[in-house]
Amino acid sequence: METLPVYDIPMLVSAINFLLRDELFNDLDEICEHYNLQRSELEQKMKDAGFEYSEELKKFW
Repeated sequence: METLPVYDIPMLVSAINFLLRDELFNDLDEICEHYNLQRSELEQKMKDAGFEYSEELKKFW
């Protein structure tokens, strides 16, 4: 995946969870680094849309 669909929140949640589930990345920090995203901004955007990141489960839900 060359880019993340940052303007389509449901697709973004799905893409990030896919990358983590299939162990292409170890954690959200690696994804943010790879795609040049600020983790705090990403998490706030997701939170505003009703999603929360779980470190324990390694996914947005």
